[in-house]
This record gives sequence, C-alpha cells and structure tokens, in this order.
Amino acid sequence: MIRVLLATDSDAVFNEIDSALASDDTEVLRVRSGAEVLPAVEAGDPQLVLLDLQIGNMGGVAACLAIRQEEGYDRLEHRPIALLLDRAADVFLAKESGAEGWLVKPLDALRIRRMANTLLDGETLFEGVSASV
Repeated sequence: MIRVLLATDSDAVFNEIDSALASDDTEVLRVRSGAEVLPAVEAGDPQLVLLDLQIGNMGGVAACLAIRQEEGYDRLEHRPIALLLDRAADVFLAKESGAEGWLVKPLDALRIRRMANTLLDGETLFEGVSASV
C-alpha cells in the first residue's frame, strides 16, 4: 500500500488530491498544519509527501525544509516531496525547499497523478518555470 501524506488546511485541495490518488493501492493521509507534518512523516512513513504552500502558520516550504533537515541528520529516510503552489511566482520560494517537484494551482486529476507517479519513480517534475532558472 502506498501512503501519501497531504498537508493542507483546504478541504477543496484535499478532495482533489484524494479523488485523484486514493485507490485500493494508495491511501491519502491528511494533516491540517505544517507543524503536524514532521510527526506525521515519522509516524506514518509515507512514500510521498504533498505540501500545500500556505498551511496556517508553518507553510509547505518550512515543512519541506524540516523534513530535509531530519533526513540530513539520518533521522528519517529520504522520500519525495512536492509542493502545491498558489501561483507561478511562488516557484521562487519552491526552489529553496529541496522538493522534487511542484504543481501550480488550480489542480486537476491528470496532473496530480502524473506528479505522484513521476516522484514515486524517483524522478522530478517542476511545473511552470524550470527549476534551473
């Protein structure tokens, strides 16, 4: 069973991700704040983490950096992370996060599934502006 952790305080974003990814083989777990992300990763050991850019007082970039820091100290195994950006201009922030990919909202099921499959296959996917720009 593939476990996907989604951090969002938006019911609409959760419903889109859950509808696109949840199946007999994939479980979508949800936390509603950035502060809950690291404990949820430690407890649930998800294979993929999706972080909404703005989640309460600790956003997706900070949550991604926290995970990467724990991985750097060998306290967590590396796992792919994608950010869900509000607009293309947010790519500037996303580049600093260490994420393997990002999508710019509005989301749709095809792009969500493509992102999940690409990251789970060990590749990267950066939508909008190139990650190397």
